Amino acid sequence: MIRRRLHLIDFSLRLVTLLLPSVAFGVAAYVRFGTALFPPSPEGIGYADYFGLLFLTTLVWAIAVEYYGLSRVEKLFPAMSSARQAWWACLVTYVAITGATFFYRSASFSRLFVVFSATALFLMMLATQQAFRNLLLRVRRQGKEYFRILIVGADEFADRAARSLRNSLVMPCTVVAYARLPGQEPKVAGAPVIELVAVKELAAQLKIDDVVIAVPPARFSETPGIVAKLEFLSVPIRAILDLGAGVAIREALFHVGDVTLVDLRVAPSESVAYSILKRSFDLVFASLVIMLTAPLLVLIAVAIRLTSRGSILFRQERVGLNGRTFCMYKFRTMAVSKPDESNTRWTTREDPRVTKLGALLRRTSLDELPQFFNVLKGEMSVVGPRPERPHFVEKFMNEVAQYNRRHYLKVGVTGWAQVNGWRGDTSIAERVTCDLYYLNHWSIGLDIRIILLTLWKGFSSKNAY
Repeated sequence: MIRRRLHLIDFSLRLVTLLLPSVAFGVAAYVRFGTALFPPSPEGIGYADYFGLLFLTTLVWAIAVEYYGLSRVEKLFPAMSSARQAWWACLVTYVAITGATFFYRSASFSRLFVVFSATALFLMMLATQQAFRNLLLRVRRQGKEYFRILIVGADEFADRAARSLRNSLVMPCTVVAYARLPGQEPKVAGAPVIELVAVKELAAQLKIDDVVIAVPPARFSETPGIVAKLEFLSVPIRAILDLGAGVAIREALFHVGDVTLVDLRVAPSESVAYSILKRSFDLVFASLVIMLTAPLLVLIAVAIRLTSRGSILFRQERVGLNGRTFCMYKFRTMAVSKPDESNTRWTTREDPRVTKLGALLRRTSLDELPQFFNVLKGEMSVVGPRPERPHFVEKFMNEVAQYNRRHYLKVGVTGWAQVNGWRGDTSIAERVTCDLYYLNHWSIGLDIRIILLTLWKGFSSKNAY
């Protein structure tokens, strides 16, 4: 959760920063050529030449932005330092393009235009930095976006880590508890201290977003064992590394304030592509499906109402992303029964609870159409591991290796396991194998492939009953 939010802020800052040359050129063009403040250019305006200059400026600016760290949110503080970096980036960019245009004799550019665009770019970069700083400070004051952290460790090392996480201007966190390790004398404050073995029974109450293992270097070898004991949690797990000054690793390490974190267990759901591209695709696709099938939805609803007693929709608690539960919607295909029965009983072939209309809906998977409303709500994705009931999640976690890893992603209306025939009363181990393949190979292209396979053969599966 922490890393995903950092990625999103970094992505937003980078996107806005890279668009600034275009805005600066627009402002400079209006001031120089669109007002009566200055006489018209005797050479006229070569639009193609100025667009070429914009392309070159954006390219050089992108390099300068990365070099001076203007697209990284941790560089926003302190303000004086970030302003200095912005000045150097602008200076390097315009020195470079001025030098390039000196050798480009086929066009002449207005000197005033270049000065105005450089000034506008610098001022807008300062304004962008200040806007992001204000946003982060506002979030910190409101406290609405705090991440709920479980810290594994309860000694001085864990206490220092907790203070740094809480005081981070970039990504403030709240510590919900400390999990004490054997032999540790608690020296922490601000949150309750619990035993590591008690995390499982308290996890739902604590509502953990991330786990941070904060152990001193002498005990870092215990990390694999700690991770194994936390396997039941469907949240990212990090470890704090005290590597000393001058050490910089850019792959699995990232920073939150003064704390260096290393990924021990990550998922595509923390990437910008997953957070933005997949969510955008889900919203567009789900909206189209609902609009195109609206008459069919109404027809099915009327048919259910006329053929059996009970509600039109069947609502059931399912386990989704990071192990969080949500209410999933389906068209009701069975006679009304006690909730405990439907929550703990597997549907079998020729199940007497299934109505005649329900059997048709289940064979064609039309009973799943209301789940696109879950997609719009953000509880599900169009493509992902199929959501399971809490009772069976607890059962399969104890029987199938790595079962809980499927909750690293949003659950889906359809998935890689389903289009390969593993649905209904089929092998859970094979289903998990398909889900892990999807986890390790996720891409928008794979999602589209799964959707096409679902349309081709997913509505007539022999295991749909």
